[in-house]
Amino acid sequence: MANDETLTVGNTAYDERISRMGEIIDMLGELVQLRPIETGRIWVAQRSDLRPATAAESLSARAATANTSHRIREAM
Repeated sequence: MANDETLTVGNTAYDERISRMGEIIDMLGELVQLRPIETGRIWVAQRSDLRPATAAESLSARAATANTSHRIREAM
């Protein structure tokens, strides 16, 4: 389980149970709601399954999303 100070709304977390990263959008007790960095559905995770995403992981995910968006715009 991560330090509670690092798991706050707006921070990026990695869900080790499903190997997925997302931005924390809400927290209620032990439940945390995350929005994927890339496309996809919002999901709920147990706080104990989360760890803060490293700076490298967060940057990599955001760069991949930006690159995909750019390729889609160029194809239009």
